[in-house]
Amino acid sequence: MAKTPGHPARSGLSAEIGKRRPFEQSEVEAFLNIVRTAGILESEAGRFFKAFNLSAPQYNALRILRGHLADAKHGVPSQTIGEELVAQVPDVTRLVDRLVEAGLAERSRTESDRRMVLVRITKAGLDLLARIDRPLADLHAQQLGHLSKADLAAISRLMVRARTRPGSSGPAEGNVRKRCPE
Repeated sequence: MAKTPGHPARSGLSAEIGKRRPFEQSEVEAFLNIVRTAGILESEAGRFFKAFNLSAPQYNALRILRGHLADAKHGVPSQTIGEELVAQVPDVTRLVDRLVEAGLAERSRTESDRRMVLVRITKAGLDLLARIDRPLADLHAQQLGHLSKADLAAISRLMVRARTRPGSSGPAEGNVRKRCPE
């Protein structure tokens, strides 16, 4: 990048967004880098999922259901889906409704507690995931395959550290998730 008289050469996020002055805080620059990168990657994934008539949260819910298939033959409580989603959604019930309407999941209630809703992936849901798995892995390879394994591990490690507050042993409040089997 060429220098303009009186201005140092800009690179990275500053150049991408046309920022003329340096960021006043490193935390702000890091936050904006995370948001910009997530936005770009999510946009590409969103277009991918749209081709399968899914949203990213619907895909994530299907993966959760597939992961629980062996240990939850009658289904998974919808609350578990909400706890294990990578990104929180405001209404898990509506998310499950869309999967049920599409024939990708089914819901039932338990005899012991009629308030508890169990959700189970259908054969159509499993078939759809089987069709998605390889092309999605290819998309991720296109998005991030130019980075080394060490770079990818460092990014993952740093993102976990960014979600963990000092003096805390786990993720920041609101980001606590149980173990996802898949």
